[in-house]
Amino acid sequence: MTHATPPAPAGFLTFTLHAHLPWVIHHGTWPHGMEWLLEAVAETYLPLLRVLANLERDHIPAQFNLDLSPILLEQLGHPTFLAEFPKYLTRKIVAAKEDEATFLLAGEAHHAETARFWQRFYTAALDHFNALDQDLIRAFRHFRETGLIDIITCPATHSYLPLLGTDESVRAQIRTAVQTHIRHLGHAPTGVWIPECGYRPAGFWNYPVHNSGGVSTPGFDRIGVEQALAESNLDFFFVDTHLVEQSNRFPSPYSLLDGDESHPEQTAVPHEASRSLYHPYLVDCPADRRFPTAVFPRDPLTGLQVWSADSGYPGDGNYLDFHKKRYPGGLRYWKVTGSRVDIGEKLAYWPQQAAERVKTHAQHFVNLVREALRSAATPNQPPPILCAPYDAELFGHWWFEGAAWLEAVCRALHAGQSDPTAFPIQLTTCHSFLQNHPATAFISMHEGSWGAEGNHHVWLNPETSWTYAILYPAELYVRQVCSATTWRASEPATRIVKQLCRELLLLEASDWQFLITTLSARDYAEIRFNTHKDQFQALREILEAFLVNPTLTPEQESRLAAIELRDNIFPDIEPLFWAEGAHSLPRKISPNPPAAK
Repeated sequence: MTHATPPAPAGFLTFTLHAHLPWVIHHGTWPHGMEWLLEAVAETYLPLLRVLANLERDHIPAQFNLDLSPILLEQLGHPTFLAEFPKYLTRKIVAAKEDEATFLLAGEAHHAETARFWQRFYTAALDHFNALDQDLIRAFRHFRETGLIDIITCPATHSYLPLLGTDESVRAQIRTAVQTHIRHLGHAPTGVWIPECGYRPAGFWNYPVHNSGGVSTPGFDRIGVEQALAESNLDFFFVDTHLVEQSNRFPSPYSLLDGDESHPEQTAVPHEASRSLYHPYLVDCPADRRFPTAVFPRDPLTGLQVWSADSGYPGDGNYLDFHKKRYPGGLRYWKVTGSRVDIGEKLAYWPQQAAERVKTHAQHFVNLVREALRSAATPNQPPPILCAPYDAELFGHWWFEGAAWLEAVCRALHAGQSDPTAFPIQLTTCHSFLQNHPATAFISMHEGSWGAEGNHHVWLNPETSWTYAILYPAELYVRQVCSATTWRASEPATRIVKQLCRELLLLEASDWQFLITTLSARDYAEIRFNTHKDQFQALREILEAFLVNPTLTPEQESRLAAIELRDNIFPDIEPLFWAEGAHSLPRKISPNPPAAK
């Protein structure tokens, strides 16, 4: 029997999964710290690897854009994580066995069966981890090398680029990211996830806060985010809907996750209102149009279905409830039941019922995507592409069934290709799409993010402004130090300066302001920021003393070694990335870029 060749795709879907956690190794365990990393690996990263293995086995494309943040890569291969993760899984297995015994004694047969479900889940995770020789990075690299996914990057420590205080800091975050990506994954990334979809164009910029001494620093002309990306040969990034089409403002993904679906006031901008959300654009860089970088806008309508804990798929009553846990083991035995149901009224979780809902929701999503792309298709024009970006941790951690849903979507799309009556769509990576359908139209965007209100408020507000008052002088100091030559010929001075750069990168992590603003782990975030501030100041004092008297006292050596041990990230860090005016040139330049429109 011969099989008909599937029709050429008339539209494309591209998933982007942004996998990131802040640096938590050596900075606390539970409830905040290492536990975050251990949970994410067990509930998201290993399940995602199992999904990819299943799809590869059955010759079904996934074509995800997977962003493994540089600071996450540093942790996934860290000896402390490798030692602690098997212990964590073993504790969970023991807790599930103890829960089973308790439930059986109480005559709660169904909860006892769910406890056995957790035993199987964590035992499978431990077996999988060991079968991979405990090398998650190599496992992800395999799927990239076989063409199942593309792996992209993001700034080194997930800094919020629009609010960094120097162009050198922006460039150093990106250049360190590319360097780290190559070291771990063996290839240069083609695309980048800019944290929180935070974008700022070129133009004059004023420091939004005075420094910690109350002194204001003069504003200056800055490069746009797109130029810093292009200089490192990054071909594409992602922005939120409203930056491309200002006629509508859609809810922040994070507010959807919390069940808030209120729509901010709509604003009409006629020139931008007609922009399609289903095509990439080249970001206009007036400073140098040799550096075109493509941008993909987020599709808001399908995103509502996946992000929303209220009306979206994760809020379905049959899925595992995230919040209600049984202590001391911390395992979950209850289902969502309803988005407005009190936590004390949650009903028992049935994994089989949840599995059936996964299939239903996957097909529903495919139908939504197909209709959106059908509506966006235009004769004699490049095919439309729907961009669906999400935090990777949504799948499996926040929404336990989410990883299975991703697999079901891929399978439903693959099965639908044999339907001659269906509008033909296909999964793709952004890199592959641009190779076959290069962006040609320029766009000029204002600054903004995918955070609440669409601006920088989540990261800069009255509760977080003090962090920038400390950060900005630190960035200026590092630029001054790295621009000088006094440290370069001295091994001890170079060692100090490298750690100074590491502490600056950790100070710049956007996670601290996010956790403060959202109140999800405010105390921990404030402690972390102040820890890196104190360590930065200690390194500054050691460096300045050493430049006067080039010897390290026993106390200085001990303090330096302790900081290096605690924050031993980015072993090949390059302080010259922070030197004034330092930037990299693109390895390829478009010879005839299209004219701006």
